[in-house]
Amino acid sequence: MSAGYYASPWPAEDAGPARLQAASPASGLRLLRGQRLYSTSRNTTLSTMTVLGDPGEVYLLTHSALRANFGLSTTSCVERIDPITLTTLERSGRLPGGPMWPGGMALHRNGDLYVVYGRYAHRLDRHCAQKQSRMLPVNQPYNSFVVLDNGLIVTKNLSDRQAAQLTVLEPEDMQSVCADVLCPEPSIARLSALGNTVYVVGVRSIFRLHWDDQAQTLKLDPHWQWDYIGQSAQTYGWDVVIDGHSAWFMDNGHHRYRINMQGAGVSRTPNRLLRVSLTDCSQHAAWEVSGLPGGSITNPPLVDLQRHIVLGYDSANRVLRAWRFGDAIHDVQPLWHKTEFGAASHMVLFPERGQVLINDYRRWGEEVVLLDIETGAEQGRVRVGGITQGVVFPSVGWNGDVYWSSMGRFSRVFAA
Repeated sequence: MSAGYYASPWPAEDAGPARLQAASPASGLRLLRGQRLYSTSRNTTLSTMTVLGDPGEVYLLTHSALRANFGLSTTSCVERIDPITLTTLERSGRLPGGPMWPGGMALHRNGDLYVVYGRYAHRLDRHCAQKQSRMLPVNQPYNSFVVLDNGLIVTKNLSDRQAAQLTVLEPEDMQSVCADVLCPEPSIARLSALGNTVYVVGVRSIFRLHWDDQAQTLKLDPHWQWDYIGQSAQTYGWDVVIDGHSAWFMDNGHHRYRINMQGAGVSRTPNRLLRVSLTDCSQHAAWEVSGLPGGSITNPPLVDLQRHIVLGYDSANRVLRAWRFGDAIHDVQPLWHKTEFGAASHMVLFPERGQVLINDYRRWGEEVVLLDIETGAEQGRVRVGGITQGVVFPSVGWNGDVYWSSMGRFSRVFAA
């Protein structure tokens, strides 16, 4: 648990800023012998994620989109929902946003909800009532946020042309605690963090900034930056997983996603799984996921620290692959792979049981699948409906279940 977040089983996207996507031993899906997976679903206006508060508290973030097609401002909304029926119990109303992009939500250690969507940051109480709002400096969508261990909130604009600009907010008054910090290049990916260090995947390199207590600002680490594009024809990377020893992410993130990721790649090269040491950025490696042209993704890999297994995927070519990794950066060995498997979303790992919940988009619909992470063996599958392929954030629930967001469809997945 990162110190900046509320002590719940899933207080933020990917369960925390290191993006390990891992459930605690006491939470998550339980599929017993003789049982199968079922789902309860509802239509939504672009669901992005759920986070958990105290037992029974489930919060859902949605946003509007159609207005963006006409150059108009869009909005977000937070609901507290019934953990079983998914019905709305309390609602924030429409929160000011601006430029459209799926935002982010988290429960801060102070007990309040924070939302970054469009170019606004909002603070809400646990009844979804708005307490404070702040317009952010750049007239572009902001790509969610991370909370550092010191409690500060760090967010940035999303652009592939304009340099990323980090804004650091004090959670109590929502004011900037320092001048915005300009990054050396643009960035599409969401931020990640470990302790009080922020990791940024730029459009051609990965770099990090440390919080300086004395100077009260973020400072770029001059000794840690890797140009992962180099002389290649690859496109930008997406969100990075920080495992304490290495940073893991994938490239060829430029795509044409509308309803699904199949055939949506832009670069004609295969996409790659990338790894770089946190202590020595000259130690890095890359592996092709499928080896097929036009490979593309829009999300991070998954890293199982307990079993030293990493999952990567090529959403455009419908390939899912697992490797076993060692301590040395180049020590990565193929473990298993699946073809014709439509993985594109963030995942949920159940470390104690060696299982991972993942999406498989097929037959023009979303299915959620439970896999054994050691072998890739399928242990359960359920169709959750909706025509869009999920590319956003699931979370664990309170009742041995999981909530799955896939833009226009929101589902509770459970075993019975």
